[in-house]
Formats: sequence, structure tokens, C-alpha cells
Amino acid sequence: MKELTVRIKRFNPEKDETAHFESYTVKVNDGARVLNVLHAIHDTLDPSLSFRYSCASGQCGSCAVRVNGEPVLACMEEAKDASTIEPINLPVKKDLVVDLLPTLEAIAFFQPVEHAKLPKKSEIDAMKPLKDCIECLACVSVCPAVDVTKFLGPTAMRQQMRLSLDPRDSGDRIADAVRDGLFTCTTCQACWKVCPKEIEIPSKAIEKLRAQANQRGFTLPRHLEVAVLVRDTGRSVGRTGPTLAEILDANVVEPVGPVRATVGFFVGCMYTVRLPRTALDAIEVLKRNGIKVIIPREQVCCGSPLIRTGQLAFLETLKKRNIDAFRFRGIDTVMTMCAGCGSTLKNDYKTPFKVMDISEVLTKYGIEPPAYLSIKATYHDPCHLLRGQGIKDLPRDLIKQVVDIIEMPSICCGSGGGVRSGNPEEAATLGSRRGEEIKKTGADVVITSCPFCEFHISGHTDKPVKNISTVLLEGYKEKDRLKGIRPER
Repeated sequence: MKELTVRIKRFNPEKDETAHFESYTVKVNDGARVLNVLHAIHDTLDPSLSFRYSCASGQCGSCAVRVNGEPVLACMEEAKDASTIEPINLPVKKDLVVDLLPTLEAIAFFQPVEHAKLPKKSEIDAMKPLKDCIECLACVSVCPAVDVTKFLGPTAMRQQMRLSLDPRDSGDRIADAVRDGLFTCTTCQACWKVCPKEIEIPSKAIEKLRAQANQRGFTLPRHLEVAVLVRDTGRSVGRTGPTLAEILDANVVEPVGPVRATVGFFVGCMYTVRLPRTALDAIEVLKRNGIKVIIPREQVCCGSPLIRTGQLAFLETLKKRNIDAFRFRGIDTVMTMCAGCGSTLKNDYKTPFKVMDISEVLTKYGIEPPAYLSIKATYHDPCHLLRGQGIKDLPRDLIKQVVDIIEMPSICCGSGGGVRSGNPEEAATLGSRRGEEIKKTGADVVITSCPFCEFHISGHTDKPVKNISTVLLEGYKEKDRLKGIRPER
């Protein structure tokens, strides 16, 4: 037996104006789950505590709650001392019990066709990744689009995709998905990261529905314009000044001192065309740390804007051109500094080389300590880095060598999934929410590692938004200044 103390968010609509926390200390067996703790509190301390459960074996989804801010199944999550237990982010009926009914009632139901035939094995296999949903609605509770639009949510899209694959169903699932907010999803991937069944809703449902919607002519006009731009120029954004290729004298940059490593640099559209100075900052940091950089000029858009919006017509052409650009030079490590490009190369390509984010490269080889800058900073986790690549601590470890970090919630800024271009009002609302969280930190500067996040967030905060590489370079410049070293011209 062990003794645990937990905080539980309580709310009784019959007597409470607002929710409040209460603490409880109970004894439970070693290995007890959160649900066991809730039962112990109810049975021995407070029978008024309300929570929902049924199977107690992770199969029904009834007991979904938030533990220390993360949605989990109470019956599967190990109980730990000093935990905070709250309802998932849906309308609360009482204590930990939320109102699931409106969302569940909106989920599409099977509409049988006449004289249906049994699905083929290939059709069954296609449906399998989408059939395991237990309707806990953890995914809906973390969806940023659900919070600010009329989007029915991730599990509704999962069901639409599942039904669209079933030859026995007669519904027009693509038109229904578009009607229910298909293009409001930011593809932030928060939904599948909290899913107890690990259903990859963004890639297995949202993006596939969008691809079918594209074939039916439902793609948003602005997304069509982006596809034309990629086809005609190889880039998803138009130029606003000199490009990186025009600024650099050569496509091979030698380091200062001995070569410790060599990487191919997949620059990405934004850092090539719109923010080349940030790419130059990254190159300077790499040079200073003994890393040789090769920048093939044949590289083009990675295709992420097309994949996220379902426009796949010439995606394979982009993939082949990018892979060949690095393979023909014998490059075995390709580095990205754009979170979206990195996630796409890692998850949507089959590359003959290793793909690493710049934070992974700098961590692997180690960096010269920069000078400490006496400013307060907060770090914004790009969705395609945190969830798309599973990288959380490495950027922070690098940043902490230069400045202090004040943490804020890791929420989507609203710029991804084609939302900034296709649904600007939604993007602005989510951007404003990000700006509010930044303001709460009291930070002097916002640091991130995604050009789209950087560009979008800068419109919703009065604080400067900088890339990690830029901040590291500022640390090196300060170090040189303190030593009396003049910068190179």
C-alpha cells in the first residue's frame, strides 16, 4: 500500500458558481491507476465525488480525464502523488463528468446501400486503422479548431473517412466532411497524440479526406493558388526580396576550423524566399561549430502545403527532385530548420539519407557555449516539431545556454494545415490566443523554430519573434564583443 495526495477539480452546478480544487489523501495498492484513486476517495472520503467509468480496462473510453493537464483514461494511467485531476475540456456536468452527448450525436452513422457486397480484404485493411475509436473524445477536447469554429472535430472526421472506405455505406462522406469543417483542421496532431488507441487522425483521415475532396472540386480557392505557385515556381510562397541562393556566393559553406561533420541543408520555401537572413544565421552557427553545409540549388518545396490540403497531383515529382538533389551529392545527413519540412521529410518521404532537425544536429555534435544574454524568453513549440517529430527538449536545452526560458502551454498558433491561407479568421483567433499566453509569461522575446509560426505569431504579439539560430548567433556576437573581436564583414 502507498499513500497518495491528489488535487481534484470539483464543480456542482446546483451550488457552485465556479469550479474549485479540493485535495484528498488516500491509501491505494502499489501500481494503482487513477481510477482506483477516484474510487478510494468516493468510497472512504467523499461519496459526492462524481466521475464516469464502465469497463475499467481501457476499452470503453468512459473514464477520460485530464491528469496534470494531459487527457488520459483514468483506468489506464498510473496514479502518482501530487497529481492534479480535472475533467477533459468539454462542457462539465458535474466534477469530472462532461457532456459527451452533443458530440457523439453529431458523429455520422452507417447508411446501408441496397444489395451490399462484403468488403474486399484491401478495403477492410484500409478501414482497420480507423475502427478502434472508443469515443472517449480526448481528441476533441484538445482540438484547437473545435474551440474556435464549428468544426465537428477529429473523431467525426475519422468516422467520415472510415465510412467513405466502406462499400456498404451509401452516404456522401466527402461532401459531409467539407460541410462539417474539414478544412478548419490545423493538422497540429494534438488529437492522435492523446488518443488512447493511437489513431493517426490527421494522416489517416483528415489528409485523405482532403485528397478526395480535391478530386471532387472542394479544395479552397487559396489552396489552389498555392498549388499553382508550387507547380510554376517550385516554392509555396512568392519572393519579397533577394533569395538565399542570390545572397550566398556558393552552395558549399566551409566551417571555421576543422570539419567535424557535413550536412545537406534542406532550406524550405520560407527560409529560401521570405526569411533568408534567418537561414544565414543558422549557417553562421553551423560554421562556428565545425559543420560543413551543402545547399543543393535544385531543391524545391517539400510538398507539405500540398499534402496538408489534399493536392497530390505532382507530389511525387517534388519528392523525386528533392531526394535526387541530395542523393546525387552523396549526402547521408540532411538537415532542416523548418519544422514542417522536417516532419514531411521524416514522415511522408522514403529517403536514402537521414533527416535531422537543426536542434538534433547541434546537440549531436555539441556547440561552443555562447555568451549569456540577460533577457527573458518564452519558447513556442511548433506543432510539426513537437508532435510531428517528437522533439521537445533539444531546442530548450540549446536556448537555455543563451537565455532563461519562461514556459507557456504548447498550443497551436493557427498557421498550419492551410488554415492561415484558407481560413484566416480562424487563424487570427488562434494566433490571438497564442499572443495572450505570451503576454502572461512577461517574456521579452519569443523563440521558435518554424518560419510559419514565426511569421504568424509576430502578427499577434508586440514582442520580437526569433528563430533559435538567431538567438544563438546573438549569443556568439555578444561573446565576441566581450572579447573585443570584431565581426567579419
